Amino acid sequence: MTSTVTTQPPAPDPMAGFATAQRQSRLARDLNAIRLLWQREMIRLGRNRLRILMGLVTPLMFLLILGTGLTATDIVSAGFRQYRAFLFPGILVMAVQAPAIAVGISIVWDRQAGLIRQMLVAPVRRVALVTGICVGGATTGAVYGVLVLAISWVADIPFGPRLLLVVLELLLVGLMFTAMAVLAAVCIRRVDTFQIVVGLCMMPLLFLSGTMFPANGLPGWLGIAVNVNPLTYVVDAIRRTLLPGTASNLSGRPTSPVLWGWTPPVGMEIALIVVLTGVALMVAARRFARTES
Repeated sequence: MTSTVTTQPPAPDPMAGFATAQRQSRLARDLNAIRLLWQREMIRLGRNRLRILMGLVTPLMFLLILGTGLTATDIVSAGFRQYRAFLFPGILVMAVQAPAIAVGISIVWDRQAGLIRQMLVAPVRRVALVTGICVGGATTGAVYGVLVLAISWVADIPFGPRLLLVVLELLLVGLMFTAMAVLAAVCIRRVDTFQIVVGLCMMPLLFLSGTMFPANGLPGWLGIAVNVNPLTYVVDAIRRTLLPGTASNLSGRPTSPVLWGWTPPVGMEIALIVVLTGVALMVAARRFARTES
């Protein structure tokens, strides 16, 4: 007589299903928080059109006054028909960084008003809060950049598919600037101190980024300062996307940074932006939880 043993499948673990549902619920809450914080920044942008106008004043003054003035001199050779074409990528970076600073200021104000404390009691991860704020700031910065791109014809830069690539780069650059502004804002408790610190940091970084002059062939300490400046590679990536090939020369020499005889490709420059953004986001998220302590 042969006995048959029937093997029953193991009973499902009810706690496993609960854990999965809990993870899905947590992810949904995080995504909802990111969406709400992004919408908050968009509402702010739509309700304050004067802010958009004022944020564009400084970049446009640099482009129209400095660009036109230097174009009329002998500084520019046949490499560029106008100095404005060389200056334009740096102007885009200036336009994108303005709303990032505004986001940092709003965080300092929100902490003083108690809104940050209310955010921290929400059942979402801190990285979701920081990401939502940064995505909103990056979108706002991209809007500023698109408005400046709309007048690229002033710099003799034609409209074309490359402008779409530049918009994507501006989104990434805006995310980087906003993440760094958030990191500074969670470490600084006074608005006036924040503005002074950001002003002291941003202006030298912009002037040493190859915006006003080529990043290659500079003497001594100036060349070292430009090469170690991360904004140099931000401006260069946008310039090489807008002005490929021979247009990347000014006064007979390349405008891109050269490290030990090697010019970093655009892909590596963009990778640097991604790494800086990720580091700033993670550090800001860790500091964000302690901002009220």
